[in-house]
Amino acid sequence: MALGGVDLNLLVVLQALLEEGNVTRAGARVGMPQPAMSNALARLRRHYGDELLLRSGNAYTLTPLARSLLPSARESMRLVGSAFSPVDVTRPPNGNRIFRISLSDYLIALLGGSLMRRVREVAPEVRVRLRSTAEDGAAGDKALSRSDLLIGPAGALGLRAGGEQEVISRDRLVYLTDPANSRLRHGRLTTGDLAALPHAAARLTDTDPGAATAALQRLGITPNVVLTTAGWLPLPFLLAGTDLIAAVPERLARRVAAAAGVTIIEPPFGTTEITETAWWHPMRATDPALTWLRTILRQTALAEGELPSEPQGRPRRLA
Repeated sequence: MALGGVDLNLLVVLQALLEEGNVTRAGARVGMPQPAMSNALARLRRHYGDELLLRSGNAYTLTPLARSLLPSARESMRLVGSAFSPVDVTRPPNGNRIFRISLSDYLIALLGGSLMRRVREVAPEVRVRLRSTAEDGAAGDKALSRSDLLIGPAGALGLRAGGEQEVISRDRLVYLTDPANSRLRHGRLTTGDLAALPHAAARLTDTDPGAATAALQRLGITPNVVLTTAGWLPLPFLLAGTDLIAAVPERLARRVAAAAGVTIIEPPFGTTEITETAWWHPMRATDPALTWLRTILRQTALAEGELPSEPQGRPRRLA
């Protein structure tokens, strides 16, 4: 079968060659003798104008173009298979599927354990690998392409090329400080106090100042940030015995305030909402296994009280 002058049988060969990185093994995998496999590789090389596989001693290495083609080759084969064998997206994926999710340390603390337990209960063979966006610097379009799901505060992940998105959680910011902070009056801080006190802050990206800083700047206040962390999770544990204050998500604050020896303060400038949003690459939009995982994630968030109360409807595409 041909499409646009290209023999679609070569797609099977292309995936095998890219995954095996070896002509002989790829031929055995698709049931083609080595001469036919070499001929198919020659046709692919002419089509792409690239060697795809390069000899390196007794082995082969993939060219940069070949490495870049592998995700789309896999996705194309999956879509072809789905067209002829429709999959129930409510059923767990077959086999030992490994999902990679990059998310904030805050969301790992709130949902990570529950998500792992729920996946293990309904699909024991499925594996989920959680990776902190704050620790490994996973942000931007490159991170989106190497993760099944990339989750973080809206606007803080540096995405430019677009993708599918879905709200996972909404929260609001509160302040934490040592109960003995000299500026506390009846458990409250004024905007003047926030201007005078030293701040500890989560620096989620190099370009995003953070929701609390932005809220203060709108009031003409530039906070005196003397300590920064890569994520929200460490902040509550850095404040006891100091005059530092820090803005953190309320759900995190209520979970750790007692253990950290700090008190929760309502912001004097009103409610500042933060949203944790999941993004996935457009190529994965029709992956039934990923749709299943997103359903499990939403169910977990709902059970933990993390899901926004208003209905979210269908996921929407970013421009």
